[in-house]
Amino acid sequence: MRAYAVCVYLFLYIPIGVIALFSFNAGRHASQLQGFSTKWYGKALSNPFVMDALETSLIVAFTSALCASVFGTMAAVALQGIKGPVRTAFDLLIYVAVMIPGIVIGIATLIGLVTVFDQLNPMIAAIWPNGLTPPKLQMGMGSLIAAHTMFLMALVVIIVRARLAGMDRALTEASSDLYATPMATFRQVTLPMIFPAILAGFLLSFTFSFDDFIIAFFVAGSETTLPIYVFSSIRRGVTPEINAIGTMVLIVSLLMLITAQLLLQRGGKKPK
Repeated sequence: MRAYAVCVYLFLYIPIGVIALFSFNAGRHASQLQGFSTKWYGKALSNPFVMDALETSLIVAFTSALCASVFGTMAAVALQGIKGPVRTAFDLLIYVAVMIPGIVIGIATLIGLVTVFDQLNPMIAAIWPNGLTPPKLQMGMGSLIAAHTMFLMALVVIIVRARLAGMDRALTEASSDLYATPMATFRQVTLPMIFPAILAGFLLSFTFSFDDFIIAFFVAGSETTLPIYVFSSIRRGVTPEINAIGTMVLIVSLLMLITAQLLLQRGGKKPK
């Protein structure tokens, strides 16, 4: 069994290690190791197209993760007080949202947004003052943030609800017995207890949004995120610069995932 596990891990991580190794290639070809150099990292960081794509990815990932954390926490707290078939129905919808393939979410979001924009744009143009150019709703930064927020909310709900389920209900009941309002109870009792889970959900959401290609490919419009830029560049051939970009993204993603896991473990420990 151990040998099987070792083979699985080697199969998963050897290609990643090869990418990281060839990112230090001194040559121009990604498949031929001709000495070691860090020049491709400098070239990637000085590439204006890479930096523009990175800025777009960071804005989308941060905004999406923030919105998903806020709305997901609100939904998790609200669902905690629901019982019976209604709770089961909401649970089913949340888990289905996580299990649906990204390509299905991307296509569905694209069709939904295009349909809504086609309905709203004529209405906006009709009520807009004469002589002024009305704004036109279209794919771009807003659609990217909306699509990622919708997808990531389910992830945050699951994480925060797991922490809420492990809380001692006697704490909130004691707060109510002391005549604290529901908002005061949430702010002073519930929020400090679930904050590690919220922060972990934010970090995971940021990572998934930053790394996402499939959903972004359908709803990005004229915007270019870093994964879309890498995909477009690979179609012209893999270079050590692409390997350097992939390695940097991998390191940042791993650090954020490890931090999220540590926060979840810390938040899951019950005080003695």
